[in-house]
Parts: sequence; C-alpha cells; structure tokens
Amino acid sequence: MCSILRAGLPLHQGLLHYFDGVENGFISAYRHHPNNDSVFEIVVEYFAAPAIENKTVLLADPMLASGQSLVAVLEAIKKHGTPKEIHIVVIIGSSEGIAFIKDKFPENTHLWIAAIDTELNNKGYIVPGLGDAGDLSFGAKL
Repeated sequence: MCSILRAGLPLHQGLLHYFDGVENGFISAYRHHPNNDSVFEIVVEYFAAPAIENKTVLLADPMLASGQSLVAVLEAIKKHGTPKEIHIVVIIGSSEGIAFIKDKFPENTHLWIAAIDTELNNKGYIVPGLGDAGDLSFGAKL
C-alpha cells in the first residue's frame, strides 16, 4: 500500500484495519503554483517503498480532482518497477479527473471510489468536494 503524502495518511491508517499485513510505502505529491495563480504543476519529491515489481500496489489518496497528481505518482513509481496490478483508493473524485487518468494508467488498474462529483472549480478543486484534504487533516502548509 502506498499513500500519497500528506493527505493520504488518514486514509492509510483506515486501510490498515483491513489490510493489516500489507507492506507500506509513501510518496509525496503536491500542487506547486509558481505564479501564485490557478496554474499549477505537480511536484513529486519523495518515494519510499518496498520493491513493487510484479506486486499488487494499492495507491491511497482521498481526493481525485484533476488527476494530475495520480499521473505524476504513477510516473515516479514506474522508475522503481512495474506492478502486477494497481488499485487506486479514493473517497471523492471528479468526473474530469477520472477521465484524465483513464488512458494514462495501465489496463490492470482498478479505481475504488466512494463518490463522484461532476465539477472542478477554477483552482482545480472538486465542487462541492471537501476542499484540500491535506489542509483539512493537518492544517495549512507552511
């Protein structure tokens, strides 16, 4: 199981109640706004996990908004091996984000999602959604 830091940590803890024997990994992904406007890029700076080659990988991230962070995470983990299967666990996603990742992930990918909202705002947040899951769990970034 690999959770996307920092928003994925509460979801990671909950998933451990069901997958208590799983190996654990963590990867960072955050929105970087170089011009302090609505334009952003996803930055991945950290990945720590056991070997993923030919294993089932569970990616945990509570929000699937634009889909860009999941694609950046996929590109980063591909440098460390090819999973046998990928299961993406999301609480709330947007229709746009789901469409964005559909052709970017391999055929052996499964999306587990609790709710789908149809809209993103001009900042790329899900509407109505919950806002930034990381900020809601841990407070604003410094």
